[in-house]
Amino acid sequence: MQKLSTYILAIESSCDDTSCAILCNNVVLSNITANQKIHEKYGGVVPELASRDHQKNIVPVLQEALKVANITLDQLNAVAVTVGPGLMGSLLVGLSFAKSLAMSLNIPLVGVNHMQGHILAHFIKDDEDQEFPSFPFLCLTVSGGHTQLVKISDYLSFEILGSTIDDAVGEAFDKAAKILGLPYPGGPLIDKFAKEGDCNKFKFSTSHVPGYDYSFSGIKTSFLYFVQNNLQKNENFIKENLNDICASYQHHLIEVLLKNAKNLLKETGIKHLAIAGGVSANSELRKQIKNLEGELKIKTFIPKFEYCTDNAAMIGITGYYKFLMNEFSDLNCIPLTRMSL
Repeated sequence: MQKLSTYILAIESSCDDTSCAILCNNVVLSNITANQKIHEKYGGVVPELASRDHQKNIVPVLQEALKVANITLDQLNAVAVTVGPGLMGSLLVGLSFAKSLAMSLNIPLVGVNHMQGHILAHFIKDDEDQEFPSFPFLCLTVSGGHTQLVKISDYLSFEILGSTIDDAVGEAFDKAAKILGLPYPGGPLIDKFAKEGDCNKFKFSTSHVPGYDYSFSGIKTSFLYFVQNNLQKNENFIKENLNDICASYQHHLIEVLLKNAKNLLKETGIKHLAIAGGVSANSELRKQIKNLEGELKIKTFIPKFEYCTDNAAMIGITGYYKFLMNEFSDLNCIPLTRMSL
């Protein structure tokens, strides 16, 4: 018989954030994350440094998660952990730690797909009157490594209907920020400066891809040439036009994202649309997604900011539903740098 209260310890270490969460069923009791600042001076995540910091952070982060949740290790029913996709060294730290805990406590190990976690974060219960997406729903998953349109038919049933054929939209944001000379991570800064800019001031090229797939490589290249050409005419071009550049480029990327999503919603008749992943924290994307409710007569679901970026709570909620289905992992499982839904 299923226990009334199932306690899941979740561990997320796929990139540069070390996170541990405790869930009781679908309610988050604690969600503690240690960010790594060391990568800022390198303009991006350095894998070796990331894995070293995970090793330093994981024990104190776990201790804090248990303290905030006010439970002890012997109350846990399972350990959920990210097995991929992500950086090999980072994944190894979290997975090895999770295996050791599961073995010592004699409880199941639940391996979780990081991208499924982003999507199922929508089922974390934070409020009594909270609404959840109804199956089937469509999720636009947007991050530094992924851009996907996913049909979710059940908690653990995912079908990719559209995906990027090259770079992800998060990469398009970060690359543009680097070209503009903005510090890492640059995506949130583009969002910040765009608020004060004219989104119609500059135009950028669009890649034409069949079906519902995306391509951002050409858009990145066109942005590079746009900046270089204007700097040749005016060496102060970026400084004098930063807000307008950010607003125009951001507007263009979001327009590309939503075009496929809107067409797919119309074709399938699906009435619930969600967004997930790090880029779902972008304020303009959140605004434009909300606007689709009136335009397409649909219901949209936008995650809380704390569930947009990498966090263990989303791994915990996915682990919870896998636990209910007895989908456990062998202690010999290995991390996967690439992993399909």
